[in-house]
Formats: sequence, structure tokens, C-alpha cells
Amino acid sequence: MVEDGQQNAVSSKKTKSWGSARGAANASKGQIMALSDDYFGGDAHPIDVVEDLAEAHAWEFNRVADDQIAMMVEGQWRSYSITLVWSDRDEMLRLIMTFEMDPPSERLPVLYDMMNRANDQVWSGAFTYWPDQRLMAWRYGLTLTGGQCATIEQLDHMIGEALMSAERYYPAFQVGCWGDQSAESAIRVAIADAVGHA
Repeated sequence: MVEDGQQNAVSSKKTKSWGSARGAANASKGQIMALSDDYFGGDAHPIDVVEDLAEAHAWEFNRVADDQIAMMVEGQWRSYSITLVWSDRDEMLRLIMTFEMDPPSERLPVLYDMMNRANDQVWSGAFTYWPDQRLMAWRYGLTLTGGQCATIEQLDHMIGEALMSAERYYPAFQVGCWGDQSAESAIRVAIADAVGHA
């Protein structure tokens, strides 16, 4: 059990499923708007805003440092590890979302081809594969130069887009890595899924 007053402790709240991974599925729009009102006109640190957002969604999180937060979010297909880090030097909020992926080595060319095809279809980040860690990663950087502040709606959307992209492409990556289909054929699973949810 975590003692009161520890800032870098994991929240005692249970991880809540992202469900369809569309927008603020777990936190109501009213909760997000209320948080938005709290930050109106202020210059809150982006990680403070993300922490409040994690609490509103009831996601398990760990405030690793003043400029970093790590969260676990349960999706439809699997759990996703999400880390956001603020870089003063670059004036950028970096989001990295990872999930395990350990395809057979002979299927790696198909996975890389599928990632290129997926990355051509998304605009709010990009997939990359880290073979040494056996992790698929989604990366995005939000530039906030000149003292700009990120709104809670922006951050909610940024995290939601990462989760939605992972949920959309995860079945296609599975088919491509463990099936015998081409990358072109396997990626159609994601396209069909997107059409089905449009």
C-alpha cells in the first residue's frame, strides 16, 4: 500500500478498458470539460494535465518524475503501456505507446511492409518495431514552442488516437505475422475494421 503524500506512486485505481478506443470513452465529456475549465488561461505543466486526464479515465498510472508519466490502458485486444515525457530542451511532449509483438523472424519483412502501409494511412503518429525488446511502438511528439500550453482536449485526443490506431491495426499485424498472407492482404483487416466502425 502506498503512503499518503507520495507523488511518484501508482494510482490505486483499477485500469479501465478503452473499449472501442474512440475519444473519451471512459471519461464523460462533462469530466473533460470540467478539467478544461480548471486549466483555462493557465500555464499548467503538460504532465500535470495528463495525470488529471488519467485520473478522469481511471487509468492506472505512475508519475515517474515531474516530467514523465507512465500509464497502462486496457484495450479490446490487449493492454497498452503509454509513457508521456516532457522535454524542456525540445519544448515537446513525447508519447510512446508500446505492446508486445514477437513474430517469427521469417515474417519480419511482412511486418515492416505492413508498418509502412499502416503509417501511410495515419497522420497522428507512426508505428515502429523494436526487435531487441520485442515491442511494437507508436510514437508521436506534440511541439509546444514559445511557452504554448496543451489543452486537456488535445491531450485526450492525442492519447485516444494512439489507442485507436493500435486497436485498428493490431488484428492486421497478427494476421500478417502469424498467418501466411501478404502484407497487402493482411492490412485489409485494418481497412475493413475501419469501414465497419465508420
